[in-house]
Parts: sequence; structure tokens; C-alpha cells
Amino acid sequence: MTIAGTTPGQPAHPPTEPAALLGEIGTLRARLAASGAEVRAAQKLRHAVFSAEFAAPGDETGIDADGYDALCDHLIVLDTAIEGTDTDRIIGTYRLLPQQKLAGQPFYSDSAFDIGALLARHDGRRFLELGRSCVLPDYRSKRTIELLWQGIWAYCRRNAIDVMFGCASFSGRVPAQHAMALAFLNHHARASGDWAVSARRDAGVDMDFMPPEAIDLKAAMRALPPLIKGYLRLGATFGDGAVIDHAFASVDVLVVLPVEQISARYVSYYGADADRFAA
Repeated sequence: MTIAGTTPGQPAHPPTEPAALLGEIGTLRARLAASGAEVRAAQKLRHAVFSAEFAAPGDETGIDADGYDALCDHLIVLDTAIEGTDTDRIIGTYRLLPQQKLAGQPFYSDSAFDIGALLARHDGRRFLELGRSCVLPDYRSKRTIELLWQGIWAYCRRNAIDVMFGCASFSGRVPAQHAMALAFLNHHARASGDWAVSARRDAGVDMDFMPPEAIDLKAAMRALPPLIKGYLRLGATFGDGAVIDHAFASVDVLVVLPVEQISARYVSYYGADADRFAA
């Protein structure tokens, strides 16, 4: 989806404030992209990862971009041990879209999930959409994931975010290939009550592939992508129904994570270091 007044591939406007650190572990640093060049480097990283793992489309410049990039903040992780400039050191990125930057436009996920109904039930809360998460294969370690979450937590503290949400993906275009994992999310981790949100009727695929008693819980957990496992550990729940993203060759589920529902041990774990970056 392209947003009115923006051009796919157009770098986001650089922040007006210095790019302060949002997290630090060893030689790795997390902060927001501070220039159009850094945003473009993050877009090139996204394309390299997504085209290799999800058969994602890209343009002739080898970037992954859409009209939302100009509205977003771009969290980047840099390895300072890599020679060159900071644009050469980006090894991971996450796209952050705070509600106040939408200016009346829908969130990216709204084309597939009924985000409007969720927002209406929580009028006055500050929502943050997470998306386009990727890390280079050689850096997919526990500490890189911890640093990403440290950075996101510090960002949430700085911006008084109440609720995080966004799409997370299974590879391929066939939901039945992930029947056990999707059924597990449907029966054991589905958002309910005021936090319930559904895939749009014209796009949604039922995740109820098997009854609860047929699910092997250990096998289902092993089948979940690492990102979705991470969300579960934090206390996230998931929308009703999945959506096939044909362009990215993925099956997407919607993650819903109110800050108030984040597991206390993770608030303590990530917050201990993130608080010093949140000021």
C-alpha cells in the first residue's frame, strides 16, 4: 500500500534531534536511523533478507520500501566492530510506526486486519506498529534479539507507548503447512475481549486446523518462527485468522502486545538497561 503524498523508496525525513542510543550490548548499538542514507541502508538490508527468505519483491536498486517508510522511525542495530561508516555497520532493523505520525492514514496492517475496531475500543491509548523486522543470518543470536527489544522498550518509554502490534510471518503461501503452529496460536494464544482483532473477511484464513486436544504443544512451539516465540514470551496474543501475503510469499498473523500485559520478568529484564536510554 502506498500512502498519499509519499513515494515508495523515498527515504524518511531524518530526525531533527541527534540519534541517541536506545541500547548497547558489547560491540552492538541500537538507535534510530539518523539520515536518509541510513534509512536506505536499512531498506537494502531488508531486501537482502526478505528476497532470500520470503521471495520478496524489490526494485532495480535492490531495496525493500513502500510509502510507509517516510512516516516511520527506523530502529537499526550496528556492529561497531565492522570497518567503514555506520551505513556499512547495520546488521538488523525494525520499522516503528507510532500512531501520532499517521495523520489520519490507516496503519499498514489495516489492509489485512481490522485495526480500526481495535483502536476504537482503546481510544486515547498510544499505539505503535512494529514491522519489517530483519537481522542478518550471522547475527541471529540471543544478544541481538535482546538488543532489539531493549531498543524497542526504550523507544516505548520515550514515546509513552501503551500498545504494540504488528504482523509476524510464517514462510510460504500455504497456511496448512503450518497447521500445528497456527492451531496452537488459535487455541492457546488468541487475543480476546477488548483486545480481540480479526483478519478481514476478504483476506482471512481460519487458523483452526485441529482441535486443542490434537495439538502437540512441544511440537507446536518448535514449529513457531523465532520472532513469534519471542512475542509469546513477552506476553503477546494473536489475532483471529491469518492472511496470505502473496507478494512476500508468507502467511501473516497479527501480534497484539499491550505494554501493561508484558510479563513482569521481561519488564525487569529489559527495563534494567533500557531505562538509561529512555530519557
